[in-house]
Amino acid sequence: MATKLIDLSVTIENSAYEGLWPPQITYWDHRRGAKELGKGLRINASEFPDGLGLAWEELTLITHAGTHLDAPWHFGPTAGGKPAKTVDQVPLEWCYGDGVVLDVRHRGPGESITEEDIKEALAKIDYSLKPLDIVLIMTGADKYVEDVRYTDMNPGMSAEATLWLGRQGIKVIGIDGYGYDKPFAVMGEEFHAGDKNALWPGHFAGREMEYCHIEKLANLDQIPIPYGFKVALFPIKILNASAAWIRPVAIIEE
Repeated sequence: MATKLIDLSVTIENSAYEGLWPPQITYWDHRRGAKELGKGLRINASEFPDGLGLAWEELTLITHAGTHLDAPWHFGPTAGGKPAKTVDQVPLEWCYGDGVVLDVRHRGPGESITEEDIKEALAKIDYSLKPLDIVLIMTGADKYVEDVRYTDMNPGMSAEATLWLGRQGIKVIGIDGYGYDKPFAVMGEEFHAGDKNALWPGHFAGREMEYCHIEKLANLDQIPIPYGFKVALFPIKILNASAAWIRPVAIIEE
């Protein structure tokens, strides 16, 4: 039986798509590598084969750059009345399992993805969730990933939709937009218009219920089936961190 792997991540790069906190990557080529490595060994760069040493990169970035997993600690100090897990405490069992793609592309930028949207998407594919399914929310916003409008193109998961999924035993919910909630500007406008619950409702649902979510997924439309596949999304192990980078993969048995 053949196995097909589908990359569900965006690329970490020096790019405007990351909005307020873009990564800064310095590339050290092989000639720079020869100079740097030679310093510690008192070796001239020209003495390396062809004058070339080893290449590497220096990165300055937040843990929420690129495709990443937000741990319960990101949402608040407690989750469901218990101390919130940091990303190094997230059980690996949550990070590998059966995937389910829910198509909510009818929701436009700045709109809410409701509990009813989730139920309707499940009904369309005739699927009933089970505990530890990994739910992937397809909005289509990943198509703007190299566009400066990327940060403003996603709808946001409502608290009600998030909590409903949690009650089905879901521990990881992913979305293919810049953020899990509505764009920053939309939340700000709604807050100043009088909606005091407008700020990060999907995130703050994690104070009531323990769960993780993924931001900046991509290529959900390339998964040929809405369920019946596996997802692997193990986070980098960063001590006491609120999030970590992942390279999620859909695993399709053909």
